[in-house]
Amino acid sequence: MTGAGDAVARLVRDEGTRVLATLVRVTGSVDLAEDAVQDAVVRALETWPRDGVPDNPRGWLLVAARRRAVDVVRREAKRLGKEADAMPAVDPSPDPVSVRDDLLRLVFTCCHPALSLDAQVALALRTLGGLSTLEVARALLVPEATMAKRLTRAKQKIAQARIPYRVPSAEELPARLAGVASTVYLIFNEGYTGRESLLAEGVRLARLLASLMPDEPTALGLLALVLLQDARRAARFSDGVPVLLADQDRSAWDFALIKEGVELVGTGLRRTPSVPNPYVVQAAIAACHDLAPSYEETNWDAVISWYDVLLSIQDTPVVRLNRAAAVAERDGPAAGLALVDALPGLADYPWWHASRAELLHRLGSPAAAEALMRAEETGLPDAHVAHLRARIQKETSDENVRGFGESG
Repeated sequence: MTGAGDAVARLVRDEGTRVLATLVRVTGSVDLAEDAVQDAVVRALETWPRDGVPDNPRGWLLVAARRRAVDVVRREAKRLGKEADAMPAVDPSPDPVSVRDDLLRLVFTCCHPALSLDAQVALALRTLGGLSTLEVARALLVPEATMAKRLTRAKQKIAQARIPYRVPSAEELPARLAGVASTVYLIFNEGYTGRESLLAEGVRLARLLASLMPDEPTALGLLALVLLQDARRAARFSDGVPVLLADQDRSAWDFALIKEGVELVGTGLRRTPSVPNPYVVQAAIAACHDLAPSYEETNWDAVISWYDVLLSIQDTPVVRLNRAAAVAERDGPAAGLALVDALPGLADYPWWHASRAELLHRLGSPAAAEALMRAEETGLPDAHVAHLRARIQKETSDENVRGFGESG
């Protein structure tokens, strides 16, 4: 695809998410809305590169998707011998506030407590995040076939239980917070690998959630975490190639976001004096990185201590993998590799293989190439594969001692 074609594809993908949120509200069906928007997206990708992008891309997609949905409803009604109700009109130029509310409604619909937490997060990533079933499966560390069945069951339950498409009342919010927060962070995290639109969407949704629940440590910690990580955005890539934390130009970091994030960490810690909040703790780890004057001056003792706190409330293989990366920086690659190799359940997780490739490379082991191959096979983003491959192929020993992937 040409550069212009790539730009069109990104625009269609970004606007398609917002159109989907609105169409779910109008049709009351996630499945119908997804099918209709997918049809509109295909038509846009066929016609826009040839005829030019319309003045109102979102309106174009919304009208095209609505027409498709109406056709499906009428055809189904005719097949069943029923009268088709007229579908409510859709404003082709929706107000930004209503678009925001539609997106938030979709998050809360996907994260209804009638669904399991795993199903909530998976469904929201698939619909709101625009991830493929395979991408969702990789993000949640399950096989693609398992994820496809999970998504189907979640949609069926929403339809059968007639779960309403709305932002819940204040008393209902706490029961949905865990799923919503997990979803928003995974959307942001997917964007952090290079998909700018998802990155911005994650930040925006985190701000919406914090404004909706300003006294909740989870909402405050989540916002702090994404801001402290997003603060490094301008330095994270160079010509499409990822720049490791050790090599980033810290003068390019957004210090206003860092200040805001650090203040939110302080507020979150004050509101959780007895029981640590996982998002607040993760934000504290990110703050350790952002406040260090240089990579060499990072307080790895503090980073590891915060990971130990996190493990006391959220002991998962991925948290242990991140802690191992910090140990490798403080105690050397052999110590880090021993911890990484002892972790269970990450054979299909690309970042586990990437971590092994990095540490083996630092130790001068030829097994680094095989570990990188497994990282690529399990879905490590292409830019990270290319960057790590280039480092492994370098023969100079001074390249083996610096620059682990981002651990905060």
